Amino acid sequence: MPTTYINARIFTGDEMLEDHAVVTAAGKITGVIPTTEVSQHDEIIDLHGSLLAPALIDLQIYGGNGAVFSLYPDVSSLAATVAYSRVGGAAWIMPTVATISPEIMLRAMQAVRAYWEQGGEGVLGLHLEGPFINPAKKGAHLPQYIRTPAQEDIDWILENGRDVVKIITLAPECCDPTLVKQLQDAGIVVFAGHSNASYGQAYTSFEKGIHHATHLFNAMSPLESRAPGLVGAIYDHPAVNASVVADGVHVDFASIRISKKIMKERLFLITDAVEENKEGNYIYIREKDRYVSGTGVLSGSCLTMMQAVRNCVEEVDIPLEEALRMGSLYPARAVGREKQLGRIAPGYDAALLAIRPNRELAVYS
Repeated sequence: MPTTYINARIFTGDEMLEDHAVVTAAGKITGVIPTTEVSQHDEIIDLHGSLLAPALIDLQIYGGNGAVFSLYPDVSSLAATVAYSRVGGAAWIMPTVATISPEIMLRAMQAVRAYWEQGGEGVLGLHLEGPFINPAKKGAHLPQYIRTPAQEDIDWILENGRDVVKIITLAPECCDPTLVKQLQDAGIVVFAGHSNASYGQAYTSFEKGIHHATHLFNAMSPLESRAPGLVGAIYDHPAVNASVVADGVHVDFASIRISKKIMKERLFLITDAVEENKEGNYIYIREKDRYVSGTGVLSGSCLTMMQAVRNCVEEVDIPLEEALRMGSLYPARAVGREKQLGRIAPGYDAALLAIRPNRELAVYS
């Protein structure tokens, strides 16, 4: 039986509609129709004046609900992280593993695969943030696991995770371009990040096909007067998109405002959220509105995707519709899923976010 959502303003990803309803069946949106055409034979969900929008998508998150997937990768950690994300408005996530041992990376690949095999929903794939990064911009990543990739490293990733790994963040100045292209040819989206690349090195890597960057400003060579760095190259290259952590801690809200004016649709949101962990390789300690490592280095956020959207509206003066696109359509586009996710339109996945008048959230999928 089709399900029809009524009594909501509908933001389709392109426009705001009044007096319309959304019809779904078998996990897909089958229609966006005037309310006068709603069939009373459908299952009706009354949203009581909510705003209905495409559900949000988080392409970088380390854990949630007490589970740190990036350290203890298993199906239960994935389920906990998905549940955390749904409460914060995201129906889809890309669980992320920082620079770590091959054993943990392999377990993460196996966990995502097992989660899918058991019918788990909400996981788009795995994001490997490292280990092919620049030690000069390691941030909170552990130096003992950082490495320059050789052919056998790329072969290992493709042999064990070709079907699972969807994003790899690496420092382009530390990687042979032929190896980078091998990852891209396998369908993995390569992001530049944790990089000390010069402007020239970064721009050259963008010309060769790297069109994404991880957490703008954080752990990358800055924009300076005589050294534009990775930030300057991201601003300057029209094909490059970048994620940003909009919590006011990782990046000042004024810097996000400036970046949005320059990059427009090329800037999108992630949470980079972690959970507290006081033992093992990575220590995450909660300090008010952030997480730090055991040595005090900023190492993750307390964000949800919806809070990132609200921060963009309330602190950066970005219109709500555009902030929602930064959390849905633009991340979908970054991983080549813009024909299935990020819009409310026939044929798209039925992943919907209801924002109630009291600011409570509900994700339907």
